[in-house]
Amino acid sequence: MGLEITEKSENTKSEIINNFCITFSTINGSGSATANSALLRAIFKMGVPVSGKNIFPSNIQGLPTWYTIRISKDGYIARVEKDDIVVAMNRATFTRELEYILPGGVLLYPEEFSDKILREDIIQYPMPVKQLVNEAQVPSRLKDYVANMVYVGVLGQLLGIDLDKIKQALAYHFKGKQSPIDSNFNIIKMAAEWAGNNLEKRDPYYVRPMDLTNGMIMADGNTAAALGSIYGGVQFVGWYPITPASSLVEALNEYLPGLRKDPLTGKDTYAVVQAEDELAAVGMAIGAGWGGLRAMTSTSGPGLSLMAEYLGLGYYAEVPIVVWDIQRVGPSTGLPTRTAQGDLTFANFISHGDTHYILLFPGSIQECFEFGWKSFDLAERFQIPVIVLSDLDMGMNNWMSEPFQYPDTPIDRGKVLWEEDLEAILKKTNGAWGRYRDIDGDGIPYRTVPGNKHPRSAYFARGTGHDEFADYSEEQDVWERVMDRMALKYRNAKNSVPKPIVDQSTNNPHAIISFGSTEPAINEARDILKKHNLHLNYMRIRAIPFTDEILKFIEDHEKVYIVEINRDGQMMQLLTIAYPALATRFIQVSHLDGLPLTANWIVDEIKQYEAFDE
Repeated sequence: MGLEITEKSENTKSEIINNFCITFSTINGSGSATANSALLRAIFKMGVPVSGKNIFPSNIQGLPTWYTIRISKDGYIARVEKDDIVVAMNRATFTRELEYILPGGVLLYPEEFSDKILREDIIQYPMPVKQLVNEAQVPSRLKDYVANMVYVGVLGQLLGIDLDKIKQALAYHFKGKQSPIDSNFNIIKMAAEWAGNNLEKRDPYYVRPMDLTNGMIMADGNTAAALGSIYGGVQFVGWYPITPASSLVEALNEYLPGLRKDPLTGKDTYAVVQAEDELAAVGMAIGAGWGGLRAMTSTSGPGLSLMAEYLGLGYYAEVPIVVWDIQRVGPSTGLPTRTAQGDLTFANFISHGDTHYILLFPGSIQECFEFGWKSFDLAERFQIPVIVLSDLDMGMNNWMSEPFQYPDTPIDRGKVLWEEDLEAILKKTNGAWGRYRDIDGDGIPYRTVPGNKHPRSAYFARGTGHDEFADYSEEQDVWERVMDRMALKYRNAKNSVPKPIVDQSTNNPHAIISFGSTEPAINEARDILKKHNLHLNYMRIRAIPFTDEILKFIEDHEKVYIVEINRDGQMMQLLTIAYPALATRFIQVSHLDGLPLTANWIVDEIKQYEAFDE
């Protein structure tokens, strides 16, 4: 069904194949997401490594929005600063788009925008968008939504994107519903035929089939987190909608009905409750966690701020829950639809008093899935809230990945006592079992949950001062004893949290440390630096408490660049607190403009401190 691509240029030496960037400038709410995702998935289906990043406004409809597709035969998926090709469909931002096109790049635009062209060093392709939509006899109410399919067809023709793959991508997007598939593909095919008959290809850019995505999947991090949580046994979700975390629970609502039913009765084995606010959402989750359910919530920075007091209760009452924080730009309302890593220090110290939480930092959608189930194991093993810090870039954009791996270990419920278990503990302690008593010397007490019918199973969970038997106490020595025991279990947690990913393949005493979604940009930056004879080791931190490997890595290097997406270098702050004697080795490489970091920006920052072969 695909149209034959007509190449009128004979200059094959200058062809740029599978190595360029396209940005689409459209209007929010105009249906451009469907067009852009169709192109992204079609290129992926052609076996070409590709990534897509959405920059959208924090309103429902009408403001400018951008979507960037990076095509990279070398597998680079980080954002880049400049565009090879721009598709400009928004008159209001047209002049601005021209500034981001590299010399010799390409501009596609509706033909009525021709009066706004101000550059002569780029290749221009005007498109008769209105004409083609009218010829397609689309209902008036749908014309604005399907107009973007014109550039899908024109790009398909110009770049050589397989139209069969585009149709498959539409089928995926519309879940097999034939009417919207056919109506959209009809315009795509018309636009491709028009381009083949009317445009002389003067640009060097081509998409050619490869086999580098065979066996891989494409998903966003929030969906991966939801699936991981399901396979981790989630039973209760309390939530309140907030960008960019809402789609995580929306994915849970999509997949839970098909994956979590009692095979005998057919009844659901989960509950998802939309609360009236974030306080109620986390409060419900803590109640469910106390009740023995695997409980979670998802939120972003403003919601996490509201959850602080409840998380303090969860910490001191030792209730296992999981909180997914999909970070955005703060403080206050900030930039709701931009990405950041600015919640780190707040999450680490959240709530008043002395608290410690386990923090996890997924750096890929594979790890979003993995930490989805692993966070529950850690929360129940150490009876503590676990906060997973993803971000908008990781959570809402599509990423390539190996297929997710089913958990290879049994679910770890930690020290939960049922009737026979409690009877054994009572015999072991001569009847002196208490909910908050450390029997094994690891700082982790045994717990019971509602439903245990043993007469000694009940206790009163409280956020006020209590002793090992959950009895109210304001005695100084009791308070210190309980708090010291909780600090011990946190120190022991460093042996169970995910260890850092380390590449220490060179003898250079200089290195990079990062966490979360910055890794694609860092890996590309390291490759650029290698071309200039600068080889840097690398470590990506995946959890707090910091593990012994982190200390050793820092000790092995004289200079350590700490790369992160925030203004103040929050990871560097925490490493300085943890290893004050080594703090002079740290160099802050942090930046916050709401966009994902780029490799070139990292390179430019590091060049200021290093000998660099030009």
